[in-house]
Amino acid sequence: MSNFPACPQCTLENTYPDGSQYVCADCGHEWPMDGAVEDSEDRMVRDANGNLLQDGDAVVLIKDLKVKGSSITLKQGSKVKSIRLVDGDHEVDCKMDAGNFMLKACYLKKA
Repeated sequence: MSNFPACPQCTLENTYPDGSQYVCADCGHEWPMDGAVEDSEDRMVRDANGNLLQDGDAVVLIKDLKVKGSSITLKQGSKVKSIRLVDGDHEVDCKMDAGNFMLKACYLKKA
């Protein structure tokens, strides 16, 4: 058992120091050693127009998006209500008629 902190992204404890950063061996996430871990409250997610998004906002798709591994296409102009912001590459978690999806904010605009 090491004295290094658990990864803030995947919460696993397989971490090690690398220079002035900690690195998670499982997911590859890196964060500074000075303890400044990014808080979900401090995270700023912006849409395609630069507007700040928050939990519960309604957004509209700005282009057609093909869903990987399926024949579903999310159509441009589709409105999504009550989004939820999450950590990771795809910042927006939402429910649509076609199912639950994780979307990148760069394909959305605030409604």
